[in-house]
Amino acid sequence: MRPRAWVLVLAAVFALLQLANVTGRDTPDTRNYLAYALSLSGESKRGAASATIDYVCAGRASTARRDQSVDVVRFHRPDPSDRVAAECREREWARVEPRLAAGQTGRIVPFMPERFMRIFEVRPGYPVFLVPFVTVFGVTWGLWAASVVVACAGGVLAFLVLRTLSVPVPLALTGQALYYVLPSGTTAMRPMTEGLLMALTLAAVWGCALVLRAGRERAGLVLVTGSLLALFAVKHSQALFLGVCLAAAGAAVALRRHRRGRPPGRGVRALAAVGLVGAVLTMALARLLHYPSEADSLQDLLTDHFARPDRGDPWPEFWQLQGNFWGEWLRRQAWEPLFAAALGAGAWGALRRGRAVGVFVVAAAFTGILTQAAHPDIDIWGERLIVLAWLLPVVGVPLLLEPVLSSRVALPAQGQAHRARVVD
Repeated sequence: MRPRAWVLVLAAVFALLQLANVTGRDTPDTRNYLAYALSLSGESKRGAASATIDYVCAGRASTARRDQSVDVVRFHRPDPSDRVAAECREREWARVEPRLAAGQTGRIVPFMPERFMRIFEVRPGYPVFLVPFVTVFGVTWGLWAASVVVACAGGVLAFLVLRTLSVPVPLALTGQALYYVLPSGTTAMRPMTEGLLMALTLAAVWGCALVLRAGRERAGLVLVTGSLLALFAVKHSQALFLGVCLAAAGAAVALRRHRRGRPPGRGVRALAAVGLVGAVLTMALARLLHYPSEADSLQDLLTDHFARPDRGDPWPEFWQLQGNFWGEWLRRQAWEPLFAAALGAGAWGALRRGRAVGVFVVAAAFTGILTQAAHPDIDIWGERLIVLAWLLPVVGVPLLLEPVLSSRVALPAQGQAHRARVVD
């Protein structure tokens, strides 16, 4: 089959596997994004609240039923779905009703305090993306279909990045498959922003590859710029982090070339400039639009989502927590070093085989580290904040394996040439 057919086959297989879990993928953030999307589609606040609560509680009931079915003590007990769903609805409405009655009627159903909901109100990109899916397919299948589309798109973008770097088709398909089977694919299927963030970040990396390796500077710069603009709408902190990291990558490549007596190149300068301008404009627009600041994010972290009084001087506590977090994170990585090993292999492959583009790949993946550092909470499900770092092995490991595949292809060719000489 042609390469594009294999790409579609991989995406289709991944999509079919996701039918195993149509519900039960939501997180607490899902409520806010779904309610936002329903409000944008024209639902009333109460209608959006009802549909969102029904979706969340159906997922919890389904999870409870599956968990009980394999519990060695409780597997023979009656199905708990109805009880769990009823308790969930009662609990969720108990949160929403008083806030609606008190007049907390922002853009999103008030599941949490107003200051916390404001953080989600300034992230319209993902809810806008959800609107056509929930409108056409309904809430349950709409969220599932949206997650499948964005997850499959991420894998396809990984393939395109690797092909632009002249990686053979089998290894480019390996990168696509890695995106699906690593935590990147699992997290992309969660109805949250992370899947869209990874896809847009990979689109920016593809733009860098087009500029530096394919000679398509205009198309590449447009793709990077468009990705930064879209990221601002989805989660402006990611646009800031990616802009800063792209600018730093461009500066690092230019400095390395300068030390070797080479000019930095117009493409490198352009990418660094786009990244820097993107970061500056992100900060300026966030201030102009009165988006929640880093101080608000810090208070959210240290007050358990504004459930406790604000800290008078939060920065010393933040830095102490930062040190504690990374110490514990490193301890856990030493215990289960798969992530650290994957990052090391990915970085080695990207920097050794990807040349200048490899530096931009490392920079894009580093945004996952920055995102986690901005919110050092060890209890957040599945390490989803750092998930962007998995883009490094997705792209870097196939690059690392390229010489192995090339040598295996070259050896049979050399043998055939030797036999031909013998016959001659």
